[in-house]
Amino acid sequence: MTSETYSDASVAAAQHPDNAARNSLVINLLLVSAFVVMLNETIMNVAIPTIRDAFATTPSAAQWLATAFLLTMAVVIPISGFLLQRLSTRTIFVLAMTLFSAGTALAIFAPNLEVLVFCRVVQASGTAVMMPLLMTTVMTLVPPQNRGRMMGNISVVMSLAPAAGPVVGGLIISYLPWHYIFILVLPIALIALTLGLRRMVNVTTPHKASLDVLSVILSAFAFGGLVYGLSGLGSLDSAAGGSQSVAWIALGVGVVTMVLFVWRQIALQASGSPLLDLRTFQSWNFSVANIMFVIGMASMFGSLNLLPYYLQ
Repeated sequence: MTSETYSDASVAAAQHPDNAARNSLVINLLLVSAFVVMLNETIMNVAIPTIRDAFATTPSAAQWLATAFLLTMAVVIPISGFLLQRLSTRTIFVLAMTLFSAGTALAIFAPNLEVLVFCRVVQASGTAVMMPLLMTTVMTLVPPQNRGRMMGNISVVMSLAPAAGPVVGGLIISYLPWHYIFILVLPIALIALTLGLRRMVNVTTPHKASLDVLSVILSAFAFGGLVYGLSGLGSLDSAAGGSQSVAWIALGVGVVTMVLFVWRQIALQASGSPLLDLRTFQSWNFSVANIMFVIGMASMFGSLNLLPYYLQ
């Protein structure tokens, strides 16, 4: 995302005290919706062995229910900055929750693993848009002196939802077929979508923004290659050993295209239109904080993905 997504005048108008009630409504809607989409991110983990048996497939194939979700987010999130500039808050929210709700509804009737993985991809597309929307909207609506408290509220959502997912998923599959993982999530998603259609308001003004197609292509291969490669190297069954070479190739492609992606963004910074503004990494504190965040999230999601499988 470029460093000046919205103008100073637009931000000042959005933070005006007269808009406090409106801003609170918008942020609360986004927090509830973010909780739902992040809960869905891990609720599937404990159900993977059950779904594997239902579709008579291999562990590594069934694991794509989690991997495809993360892979899609890795590809879509870099593009979300452009969407946040071109579309209004309400439009982005409706788009994200519609994609998530559609993927959830289709998953209920999935006849095989391939269709179910596709439904997870659709769900992830909505999730990938929702999280940057939440962060950007908070930074736009909340004055600097209150952002620490609001970021604390967001941290609660980001921590509680993934932690609650395996518990809720385990409770469901203990008493109900795996379809109910989606059947029970769908009404909550539809309620959030309906509330958004009725109550969500535009708090920012969209403006024309350029999109570098080459950057989009490079980001897709870079982030997608890294996630796919690392996932392939960590296959859950030895039967997938023949695909290790493919995983290494994907990992290599991901590393090379990541270097090209970074070079492209640095070149575009001169014109003020990079897909991702990497100048923030010039701050030592910001860079270290992000490195620690990546390590923490990798440990958490790795545990959330693998422990339920092996314990079962």
